[in-house]
Amino acid sequence: MQIFLILLLECFQTMSASGIALLLPAIRSDLGFSFTQSGSLGAANIFSYALMQIPAGYLADRYGLKQTYVIGGFGATVLLLTFGLVPNYGLAFLNQTLAGVFHAFLFQSGLALLASRFGAERRATAMGLSLVGIFSGQLLINGTAPWLAEHFNWRFPFMAFGLAGILSSCAYLWYGRGPAGVEAARQVGVLDALRFFRDPFMLVCGLIQFIRLGTIQGIAFWLPSLLIDEKGLALGTTGFILALRTLLIAPSNMLGGYLSDKLRQPTAIMALSLVILAITTAALIPVGAGALLIALIMLNAMFVQFYFGPIFALPVERYGARLMGTLSGFANFLANLGSFSFTYLLGALKDQTGHFSSGFYTITAASVVGLALTFWLEKMRSRPQGNPGQ
Repeated sequence: MQIFLILLLECFQTMSASGIALLLPAIRSDLGFSFTQSGSLGAANIFSYALMQIPAGYLADRYGLKQTYVIGGFGATVLLLTFGLVPNYGLAFLNQTLAGVFHAFLFQSGLALLASRFGAERRATAMGLSLVGIFSGQLLINGTAPWLAEHFNWRFPFMAFGLAGILSSCAYLWYGRGPAGVEAARQVGVLDALRFFRDPFMLVCGLIQFIRLGTIQGIAFWLPSLLIDEKGLALGTTGFILALRTLLIAPSNMLGGYLSDKLRQPTAIMALSLVILAITTAALIPVGAGALLIALIMLNAMFVQFYFGPIFALPVERYGARLMGTLSGFANFLANLGSFSFTYLLGALKDQTGHFSSGFYTITAASVVGLALTFWLEKMRSRPQGNPGQ
């Protein structure tokens, strides 16, 4: 019951970003956004989300996971609903900037709440489970938003799902419980998080996180526009492809976490994922609309979050679960800097060049860099453990 309540609320974690990406052509037409302005909506959400990662992890460790989870849930879902009411770019930008703040509380606390209900030997699996809720939400909006937008308008899906999210937040407030079976709480300070910036192991993990989420968000935000504007697919077809893509991401993420725990080879899972992502992302550009394009999108989807559990579990393996909120906050801070950078960059490159090829090839190059960092991380992992920042 508790896991269900956590996953139910996590469904609304990225609904606004997924809905904006899918319905962007209609939103751009109605509100008159350029591609750069459109990209800045995603970037604003991601940037505030990134800035709040360390504070959110710190506050969760210090004041309690349930409290911060409820705050994140209510804030994120109210802003999801009100995005459907925005009349112009300025208010849309403000809405998404504030949404990122509450998404940070929702993600950090949800990740730790789920991990607290699994043993240390299943930590990567538990962390992977958090994405089941997130991608279930994406599956819902990708599968239903085109129909809702066609029968009403682009605003209706945001308002309908926002209302459902507010009710889910109330359900967790009334029936949800705090963490179970974790190490004794530790009064952490802000310096605990800042010291990670001087720790080589954490910095390499952070750089891989930068590439991981930059790749995910860059593809997720701009793939619908690539399919509609450059491949000539209809909105309904694009929504179906994205829903199928999301349907593959969640179980592959769980499988990656399970294999990492079972084989005890997290860096091997990471390296395999990055190789396949580099190849499939580059191939999306020259391939025309058809079965091969869909196959590439699905193969890419199978590995885009395959190494989520391993890369989050490695710092906890090294430094312990007592700092779980702060560790995940540090990782997500750098991850979301990557997400912000890639989302904005792909929109700016599209405006400058008139096509998406340079942006998607940039993602390919980043995946190659991530592969090199993964080999370096494996060497560091075999060295004796030290304290962060020393």
